[in-house]
Amino acid sequence: MLESSFVDRHIKILFPLPAVLFVALMMVFPVFYTFTISFSNWNLTSGLPPRFVGFKTYLSILQEGRFWAAMGRTFYFTAFAVSVETVLGMIWALILNREFLGKNFVKMSLLLPMVSTPVAIGIAWTLFYEPTIGLANWVLRSAGLEPLKWIADKQLVIPSLVIVDIWQWTPMMALIMLAGLAGLSIEPYESAKVDGANGLQIFWRITLPMVSPVILTAVVLRSIDALKTYDIIYSMTNGGPGFASETLNIYAYNLSFNYFRLGHASVVLFFLFVVVMLLSYVVAKLRQRLEE
Repeated sequence: MLESSFVDRHIKILFPLPAVLFVALMMVFPVFYTFTISFSNWNLTSGLPPRFVGFKTYLSILQEGRFWAAMGRTFYFTAFAVSVETVLGMIWALILNREFLGKNFVKMSLLLPMVSTPVAIGIAWTLFYEPTIGLANWVLRSAGLEPLKWIADKQLVIPSLVIVDIWQWTPMMALIMLAGLAGLSIEPYESAKVDGANGLQIFWRITLPMVSPVILTAVVLRSIDALKTYDIIYSMTNGGPGFASETLNIYAYNLSFNYFRLGHASVVLFFLFVVVMLLSYVVAKLRQRLEE
C-alpha cells in the first residue's frame, strides 16, 4: 500500500526518469568528460596518465594553422551545402504541394537517399567520381568536355563532397518544407488571386513569409548535421588529398587515432560543440522574432 501511494505521488518524476538518466549517461557525461580532458595534455604514446595543463592545450590548438583551415572548410562545406539544399528543397516542396499523377511514388523515392547507409553512399560516389572509369567523367567526355579529377583535386574535393551531401539531404529539406506548406491557410491565397496577384508575387509575399519559421527550422537542423559530417567525408577522402577536405571532425579523429593527442582532439571537439550550440541559440532567437 505504501509503495503504491509512493508511485502515485511521484508518477510525474518516475515515468520520465529512465529517459532522463539515459540522456545524462549517453550525452551529458561524454560532453562533460571531453571538456575535462581538453584541459589536459594526454598523449597515449607516452604511456602516462592525463596531466592537467589548464588552457595550454587550447592555446596550442589556436596556434595551429591546420585547425583554422579545418574550421574554414567546415563552415564552407556547411554554408555551401545547406544553402543549395534549402533552395532545391523549397522547389521540390512547391512541386510536391501540387496534385499530379505519381505524387506518392515521388515522395517515397525521396526517402531513399536518406535511408541509405552513409558508408555505402560514400563508396558508390567514390566509384562515380573515379577519374578513369567513373560515370561523372564518362558524361563529361560524352559532352566533349575535359574529364576532372573530382575528389582527387584539392580545388574540387569540397564541391564534390557537397554534391553528395545535396543528393542525400535535399529530400529531408523538401519534406520538412512540404509539411509547412501543407499547414498553410488557403484564405490569403484566395484573397491574393482576387486582387490579381501572379504566382511569383504570391510566393514572395504570402508563401515565403508564412513558411519562413519552418524553413528556418529545417536550416538549423540541417546546418547542425552538416557541421558534424564525418562518415561521408571519411569514407570518400579521409580528409585528403593532403588535408584539402579535412573538417573539424576529421581533424579531431586524426588527432585522436593517428597522433594519439587526446587532449588536443578534445579541444577541437569542444570548439565544434560550442559552434553548434551558438548556431542553435541564434536561430532560435531568429525564429522567435519571426513568429512574433
